[in-house]
Amino acid sequence: MLEYEGSIWRPPSEAQSLILQATVGCSHNACTYCVSYKGKHFRVRGVEGIKSDLAHLTAMQKRTVKRVFLADGNALTIDTDEMLEILAVLKQEIPSLERVGVYGYAKDVRSKSIEEMRQIHSSGLGIAYFGLETGDDEILRDVRKGVSSEENVAACKKIREAGIPVSVTIILGLGGKGLSERHAVHTARALNEIDPEYVGALTLMIPRGTPLFDMVQQGEFEPMEPFDTLRELRLLVENLELSECVFRTNHASNYFPIGGTLSHDKEAMLSVISRVVSSEDESTLRPGYLRGL
Repeated sequence: MLEYEGSIWRPPSEAQSLILQATVGCSHNACTYCVSYKGKHFRVRGVEGIKSDLAHLTAMQKRTVKRVFLADGNALTIDTDEMLEILAVLKQEIPSLERVGVYGYAKDVRSKSIEEMRQIHSSGLGIAYFGLETGDDEILRDVRKGVSSEENVAACKKIREAGIPVSVTIILGLGGKGLSERHAVHTARALNEIDPEYVGALTLMIPRGTPLFDMVQQGEFEPMEPFDTLRELRLLVENLELSECVFRTNHASNYFPIGGTLSHDKEAMLSVISRVVSSEDESTLRPGYLRGL
């Protein structure tokens, strides 16, 4: 049985994956809204850590695994040679392995050449989950993301150029009431430039213990109301021009789930959002206790 260090976070689409900690924590770990890795000191477990974890699995258990997700916050910080060794070990130990996924951070992608990224892809990395969060530089500075929108876009484009599908995450409400419109418009602009395979929209949660929670208590940040968040979502979708992108708001944090392929389902998605917004019927929204992540 595997034993993880601290809490483990993974994308919704990796719910059935074998999760292995290639790193512990997040190398950046400074975002004002994030509490996921606050109790962890970042370190790389690397190939020896992966081998140790796999040794705890039986041959029968390994035969049932089709996907692996390499936690924690940004496994792409691992240097290329060690990442290639990790992927080789996974391929050797897990006979039915179809895909390996990781979280990505722009600075880690920037440190790798396109040739290195292509090697990592050909060795088994099948998807990178990328926290864009917003396309607005002022909001990125406010939340201490540590990178600019231009850096985020460049990183995502490099990942895609290497042949790795990218699943981009954005956070509705991240700019609060004051910056909602520019958050939606600038985020759509960044997504249009990336043109990713997948986009997942989360809704901002403000857990106790984060700097953002303190800002709310001090009146320095005004969170958005549920229907204002859906209006922001509508403005975002209105401004998206994506070729073949699966767009979802199926994360537990969201008030209302929608999904479809852009651009095919754009008008249908906008119609659903507008209907819910116009009704302002709270019974159509996901209740608060189900959003308590």
